[in-house]
Amino acid sequence: MTRRLLLFFLSLVITMAAFAQAHHRDPLTEQEIDKIRDSAQLPEVRLKLYIEFARTRLENIQKIHSDTKATDREKQTRDVLQDFLDVYDELNTNVDTFADRGSDLRKALKPVIEADTEFGAKLRAFRASLSNTQEARDDEFLIGSAIEGVDAGAKDHRDLLAEQEESFKNKKKQDHKENASRPN
Repeated sequence: MTRRLLLFFLSLVITMAAFAQAHHRDPLTEQEIDKIRDSAQLPEVRLKLYIEFARTRLENIQKIHSDTKATDREKQTRDVLQDFLDVYDELNTNVDTFADRGSDLRKALKPVIEADTEFGAKLRAFRASLSNTQEARDDEFLIGSAIEGVDAGAKDHRDLLAEQEESFKNKKKQDHKENASRPN
Protein backbone atom coordinates (compact mmCIF):
# COMPACT_ATOMS: atom_id res chain seq x y z
CA MET A 1 0.00 0.00 0.00
CA THR A 2 2.78 2.46 0.89
CA ARG A 3 4.57 1.74 -2.35
CA ARG A 4 1.41 2.45 -4.38
CA LEU A 5 0.87 5.68 -2.52
CA LEU A 6 4.47 6.71 -3.13
CA LEU A 7 4.16 5.90 -6.85
CA PHE A 8 0.89 7.82 -7.03
CA PHE A 9 2.44 10.94 -5.47
CA LEU A 10 5.53 10.64 -7.62
CA SER A 11 3.44 10.42 -10.80
CA LEU A 12 1.31 13.33 -9.59
CA VAL A 13 4.40 15.50 -9.04
CA ILE A 14 5.82 14.58 -12.46
CA THR A 15 2.48 15.33 -14.14
CA MET A 16 2.19 18.69 -12.39
CA ALA A 17 5.75 19.61 -13.34
CA ALA A 18 5.15 18.66 -16.96
CA PHE A 19 1.89 20.63 -17.00
CA ALA A 20 3.56 23.71 -15.52
CA GLN A 21 6.42 23.50 -18.00
CA ALA A 22 4.05 23.08 -20.94
CA HIS A 23 2.14 26.23 -19.98
CA HIS A 24 5.17 28.44 -19.29
CA ARG A 25 5.32 31.23 -21.85
CA ASP A 26 8.66 32.19 -23.27
CA PRO A 27 8.97 35.97 -22.94
CA LEU A 28 11.04 36.17 -26.14
CA THR A 29 9.73 35.88 -29.69
CA GLU A 30 11.33 33.50 -32.18
CA GLN A 31 13.06 36.44 -33.91
CA GLU A 32 14.46 37.66 -30.59
CA ILE A 33 15.69 34.16 -29.76
CA ASP A 34 17.47 34.00 -33.14
CA LYS A 35 19.16 37.35 -32.49
CA ILE A 36 20.30 36.18 -29.05
CA ARG A 37 21.59 32.92 -30.50
CA ASP A 38 23.58 34.81 -33.14
CA SER A 39 25.31 36.90 -30.46
CA ALA A 40 26.22 34.05 -28.12
CA GLN A 41 29.90 34.99 -27.74
CA LEU A 42 29.57 38.78 -28.01
CA PRO A 43 28.76 40.27 -24.60
CA GLU A 44 28.29 43.85 -25.81
CA VAL A 45 25.87 42.86 -28.59
CA ARG A 46 24.03 40.29 -26.52
CA LEU A 47 23.48 42.58 -23.52
CA LYS A 48 22.28 45.41 -25.78
CA LEU A 49 19.73 43.00 -27.26
CA TYR A 50 18.40 42.12 -23.82
CA ILE A 51 18.16 45.83 -23.00
CA GLU A 52 16.20 46.40 -26.21
CA PHE A 53 13.85 43.50 -25.45
CA ALA A 54 13.26 44.65 -21.86
CA ARG A 55 12.63 48.21 -23.04
CA THR A 56 10.06 46.93 -25.53
CA ARG A 57 8.22 45.12 -22.72
CA LEU A 58 8.08 48.30 -20.65
CA GLU A 59 6.78 50.26 -23.64
CA ASN A 60 4.12 47.59 -24.15
CA ILE A 61 3.00 47.98 -20.54
CA GLN A 62 2.42 51.68 -21.13
CA LYS A 63 0.55 51.01 -24.39
CA ILE A 64 -1.72 48.43 -22.77
CA HIS A 65 -2.34 50.62 -19.74
CA SER A 66 -3.24 53.67 -21.84
CA ASP A 67 -5.52 51.72 -24.22
CA THR A 68 -8.98 52.21 -22.75
CA LYS A 69 -10.50 49.78 -25.25
CA ALA A 70 -8.23 46.90 -24.30
CA THR A 71 -10.06 43.88 -22.95
CA ASP A 72 -8.63 42.27 -19.85
CA ARG A 73 -6.11 45.09 -19.51
CA GLU A 74 -5.05 44.01 -16.02
CA LYS A 75 -4.11 40.50 -17.15
CA GLN A 76 -2.28 41.79 -20.20
CA THR A 77 -0.40 44.26 -18.03
CA ARG A 78 0.60 41.53 -15.57
CA ASP A 79 1.70 39.21 -18.40
CA VAL A 80 3.87 41.87 -20.04
CA LEU A 81 5.27 42.94 -16.66
CA GLN A 82 6.17 39.31 -15.96
CA ASP A 83 7.78 39.13 -19.42
CA PHE A 84 9.83 42.22 -18.54
CA LEU A 85 10.97 40.54 -15.32
CA ASP A 86 11.89 37.35 -17.18
CA VAL A 87 13.88 39.25 -19.83
CA TYR A 88 15.59 41.37 -17.17
CA ASP A 89 16.50 38.21 -15.24
CA GLU A 90 18.01 36.79 -18.44
CA LEU A 91 20.02 40.00 -18.84
CA ASN A 92 21.38 39.54 -15.31
CA THR A 93 22.12 35.87 -15.93
CA ASN A 94 24.07 36.76 -19.05
CA VAL A 95 26.04 39.46 -17.22
CA ASP A 96 26.94 36.89 -14.55
CA THR A 97 27.87 34.26 -17.14
CA PHE A 98 30.18 36.59 -19.05
CA ALA A 99 31.73 37.84 -15.80
CA ASP A 100 32.32 34.26 -14.62
CA ARG A 101 34.12 33.56 -17.90
CA GLY A 102 36.44 36.47 -17.22
CA SER A 103 35.12 38.57 -20.09
CA ASP A 104 35.94 42.26 -20.16
CA LEU A 105 32.49 43.78 -19.63
CA ARG A 106 33.54 47.37 -18.98
CA LYS A 107 32.19 48.67 -22.29
CA ALA A 108 29.15 46.35 -22.29
CA LEU A 109 28.07 47.30 -18.74
CA LYS A 110 27.76 51.03 -19.39
CA PRO A 111 24.55 50.75 -21.47
CA VAL A 112 23.25 48.16 -18.99
CA ILE A 113 23.69 50.60 -16.10
CA GLU A 114 22.02 53.38 -18.10
CA ALA A 115 19.12 51.01 -18.85
CA ASP A 116 18.84 50.10 -15.16
CA THR A 117 18.26 53.76 -14.36
CA GLU A 118 15.75 54.12 -17.19
CA PHE A 119 13.86 50.95 -16.24
CA GLY A 120 13.67 51.92 -12.57
CA ALA A 121 12.31 55.36 -13.46
CA LYS A 122 9.73 53.93 -15.88
CA LEU A 123 8.54 51.33 -13.37
CA ARG A 124 8.21 53.92 -10.62
CA ALA A 125 6.31 56.25 -12.98
CA PHE A 126 4.02 53.39 -13.96
CA ARG A 127 3.32 52.52 -10.33
CA ALA A 128 2.61 56.19 -9.59
CA SER A 129 0.23 56.41 -12.57
CA LEU A 130 -1.87 53.63 -11.09
CA SER A 131 -2.28 55.75 -7.94
CA ASN A 132 -4.77 54.14 -5.58
CA THR A 133 -6.83 52.06 -7.99
CA GLN A 134 -7.77 48.42 -7.57
CA GLU A 135 -5.32 47.63 -10.36
CA ALA A 136 -2.54 49.22 -8.32
CA ARG A 137 -3.38 47.03 -5.34
CA ASP A 138 -3.62 43.91 -7.52
CA ASP A 139 -0.30 44.56 -9.27
CA GLU A 140 1.67 46.00 -6.35
CA PHE A 141 3.56 42.80 -5.64
CA LEU A 142 4.66 42.33 -9.26
CA ILE A 143 5.53 46.00 -9.77
CA GLY A 144 7.35 46.07 -6.44
CA SER A 145 9.25 42.92 -7.40
CA ALA A 146 10.23 44.48 -10.72
CA ILE A 147 11.47 47.66 -9.05
CA GLU A 148 13.39 45.71 -6.42
CA GLY A 149 14.89 43.48 -9.12
CA VAL A 150 16.02 46.44 -11.21
CA ASP A 151 17.42 48.24 -8.15
CA ALA A 152 19.36 45.15 -7.09
CA GLY A 153 20.53 44.56 -10.66
CA ALA A 154 21.68 48.18 -10.95
CA LYS A 155 23.74 47.86 -7.77
CA ASP A 156 25.25 44.56 -8.92
CA HIS A 157 26.07 46.00 -12.34
CA ARG A 158 27.73 49.10 -10.86
CA ASP A 159 29.71 46.94 -8.43
CA LEU A 160 30.82 44.61 -11.22
CA LEU A 161 31.88 47.55 -13.39
CA ALA A 162 33.93 49.01 -10.52
CA GLU A 163 35.45 45.58 -9.85
CA GLN A 164 36.33 45.11 -13.51
CA GLU A 165 37.77 48.63 -13.81
CA GLU A 166 40.07 47.87 -10.88
CA SER A 167 40.92 44.36 -12.05
CA PHE A 168 41.79 45.35 -15.61
CA LYS A 169 43.71 48.43 -14.41
CA ASN A 170 45.85 46.15 -12.22
CA LYS A 171 46.22 43.66 -15.05
CA LYS A 172 47.39 46.42 -17.37
CA LYS A 173 49.98 47.57 -14.80
CA GLN A 174 51.16 43.98 -14.36
CA ASP A 175 51.48 43.53 -18.14
CA HIS A 176 53.56 46.72 -18.39
CA LYS A 177 55.88 45.52 -15.62
CA GLU A 178 56.32 42.14 -17.30
CA ASN A 179 57.02 43.72 -20.69
CA ALA A 180 59.53 46.17 -19.17
CA SER A 181 61.42 43.37 -17.43
CA ARG A 182 61.75 41.21 -20.56
CA PRO A 183 64.96 41.52 -22.52
CA ASN A 184 64.53 42.66 -26.12
